[in-house]
Amino acid sequence: MVTKETGGVKRMNICVTASGEGLDSEVDPRFGRCSYFVIYNPETRHVESISNAAAFTSGGTGIKAAEIIANAEVDVLLTGTVGPNAFSMFSELGIDVQVGIKGTVQEAIRQYKAGELQSIRSPNTTPGSGMRKGNGMGRGMKGGGMGRETGRGK
Repeated sequence: MVTKETGGVKRMNICVTASGEGLDSEVDPRFGRCSYFVIYNPETRHVESISNAAAFTSGGTGIKAAEIIANAEVDVLLTGTVGPNAFSMFSELGIDVQVGIKGTVQEAIRQYKAGELQSIRSPNTTPGSGMRKGNGMGRGMKGGGMGRETGRGK
């Protein structure tokens, strides 16, 4: 574990990307598009949930989210995917990015403490991949989507 000394007091902040607030929230593997950053200090057991204001921006989401993490003085980030811009910022700041989280925030912290997660040395996704551009079958009203020419009198 990484610890920093602040005024003679050791501190370490672990951030987990999550879909809600608190330790019982489900993790969200999308760094830039997660709803919350849950920050946990294992020495003090202090928990803070920060809303990800960058989640719904149209561009620069990774950098904006990374700035939130940097301002929260995070030492370790537990997530699923991180793009190149955010990863570059984390590398410069010395923030350890670990991937492979599953379950709740509390379970992700346990996985980290048990050494079950992997530190990454480069981004593991491409820019913009966290945007839900749709994986469905629909192709608009002009055909090619689900239910084409069925049940419409044809």
